[in-house]
Amino acid sequence: MQSNDAPPFGHWDLGFDSDFGFRISDFIRLTESPALDRSPERSYRTRDNLNHLENTMSEPLSKAALDTIFLEARTYPGWLPKPVDDDLLRRVYDLAKFGPTSANTMPMRVVFVKSQAAKERLKPTLMPGNVDKTMAAPVCAIVAFDMLFHEFIPKLWFDPSFAQLFTKPGMEEFTKAHAFRNGSLQGAYLIIAARALGLDCGPMSGFDNAKVDAEFFPDGRWKSNFLINMGYGDPSKLKPRNERLTFDEACKIV
Repeated sequence: MQSNDAPPFGHWDLGFDSDFGFRISDFIRLTESPALDRSPERSYRTRDNLNHLENTMSEPLSKAALDTIFLEARTYPGWLPKPVDDDLLRRVYDLAKFGPTSANTMPMRVVFVKSQAAKERLKPTLMPGNVDKTMAAPVCAIVAFDMLFHEFIPKLWFDPSFAQLFTKPGMEEFTKAHAFRNGSLQGAYLIIAARALGLDCGPMSGFDNAKVDAEFFPDGRWKSNFLINMGYGDPSKLKPRNERLTFDEACKIV
């Protein structure tokens, strides 16, 4: 007989993590668990809604949308002197947050560096080739991940006890890898969301993580991952676009 504290379908389902698989049928069984928190402040999809989602196909985006997000988008090294409103940054995050993460754990954290004072704090952490472009950008997003992301699991996942998976002795490396992997995914969603809402981006990793962490995250809870300059790119500063690997060079179908 399954113990009362065991997951309803025999193992924790982490969504897309390689050691686990996700199925709508498992999701339904989880939401039907007697131990599930069904308080009024939490909402869950019904079986009919889930079956509808499983059978719904999305329409492809238009060519214009694909151009904006991928085909014509560029990594900008130079910026126009046009500010980025705080409200737009909120909209970027509010769009990016709907990208999938394993078990909806959402470990990404972001510091949007806008003020001159904050830029001066960031400046000593940058590699020389990234200083001028970052100082000129209206915003530089420090994309980080929260090592204690599991504290939010009672809000984000269906069974609050799922957080125990990440706090057990010996699970430290697993927890860190989970936070880094999913936080990196969310950073990519942030770029896509920013482009979709009219901003240009210049992601980069040419900086000293330890210095950024010491300056912006001294308590050690958040860890820097990469930076994204954001604003309205100056087309005159662009160089010809670099090549990309072809499907045959990068992919296999087995």
